[in-house]
Amino acid sequence: MLNGLATVAADKGVTRAQVALAWLLHKPVVTAPIIGASREQQFAELVKAVDVELSSTDIAELESVYQPHPVVGFE
Repeated sequence: MLNGLATVAADKGVTRAQVALAWLLHKPVVTAPIIGASREQQFAELVKAVDVELSSTDIAELESVYQPHPVVGFE
């Protein structure tokens, strides 16, 4: 996934962290990701993720190595 993350980030001219957060924001079940920024500079960088637009090709690249697991304890 890191190679895909780096590729998408380079193509878009943004950081890997911004792409990762943009991917999370793309997921309909994620309502408020917890980013854990410890410095104002980190927060300012990550806020820019809301402007990163991921295409279906980008998402496929990011998820190509991901193997979903069943959700446990949720009905």
